[in-house]
Amino acid sequence: MRLTGLMLFSLGLLTACGEQPAQSTKIYAFGTEIDISIYGEDDEKFELTIGQLEETFNGVNDLWHAWQPSILTKINDAIAAGETIAVDDNVATVIEQARQLADDSAHLFNPAAGKLFSLWGFEQDDWFESRPPPAQTEIDNWLAAQPTMDDIVIENGQLYSNNNMVKLGFGGFAKGYAVDAAIDVLQANDIHNAIINIGGDLRAIGQHGQRPWNIGIRHPRQDGVLASVQVHDNESVFSSGDYERYFEYEGERYPHILDPRTGYPANKAMSVTVIDTNAARADAAATALFVAGSDWPHVAAEMQLQHVMLMTADGILEMSPAMAERVKLINYQDEPVLRDIR
Repeated sequence: MRLTGLMLFSLGLLTACGEQPAQSTKIYAFGTEIDISIYGEDDEKFELTIGQLEETFNGVNDLWHAWQPSILTKINDAIAAGETIAVDDNVATVIEQARQLADDSAHLFNPAAGKLFSLWGFEQDDWFESRPPPAQTEIDNWLAAQPTMDDIVIENGQLYSNNNMVKLGFGGFAKGYAVDAAIDVLQANDIHNAIINIGGDLRAIGQHGQRPWNIGIRHPRQDGVLASVQVHDNESVFSSGDYERYFEYEGERYPHILDPRTGYPANKAMSVTVIDTNAARADAAATALFVAGSDWPHVAAEMQLQHVMLMTADGILEMSPAMAERVKLINYQDEPVLRDIR
């Protein structure tokens, strides 16, 4: 969850001058503004659909909030107490989807790592305040337990875990899941041209009039746009970076994307952008590839991705050949490094 007033958008919708704008509005969920643009529909359908989308986003947020009362906090309380808890099919499906994405990423995307995020203070509303990092002994204890999604068992509608260091947190996945659910609402309402931008990450269907939706990818170290890309029908664009959510302590910067292999913030990349047809996969993959750093092509292959762009910690832009064919670089002077996904 990210607070709108304290974050920077990684992606921004670019509009061409002289064209009729889509009907647009903003709603608020997941601690951020959600921009919704729908093209070519009448006012009545637009207003009806916006109401349904607001219910969808608030419903997902209420279900999966990591530290305010939710089904997620109830599950985590049960795991910590060594108890089982009943879960319905909808909850089980989301957990299984997160488990699959974690497995595909070799657990670099690790939704079971909530206690590690709690140690670092990222699962609280004042995550941005200066503070010392956790003690090494606390990190070592967490690493020794090695909690992953494979420690979650769901049988006959009952969920439990034998690893009490497991704490679920879907911050690297819930936004994508919610966007996919919102697109389902649009399509159920027979809407074919729309874009949903949640805190800078988005999924689009159809196009804007006679042209594709065009978006800008934020530069992780400078004001403005690094590159632009046209989003094809039914594509998602998600980014992760070290510039959105972090705290500083004694001159050191601690970003919120943690490496479950070390217990410390990942430091091999500045930003990652992923294009995929599924927003939940794009969301999880952006986190996993950021953690992977230079090993991102292998992880991308395991997650069945084709379009990836990553800026390394020393400012080198790397991308897959398929991504290179899609993006237009705006604020990068050198030739990007092309890396095959395999």
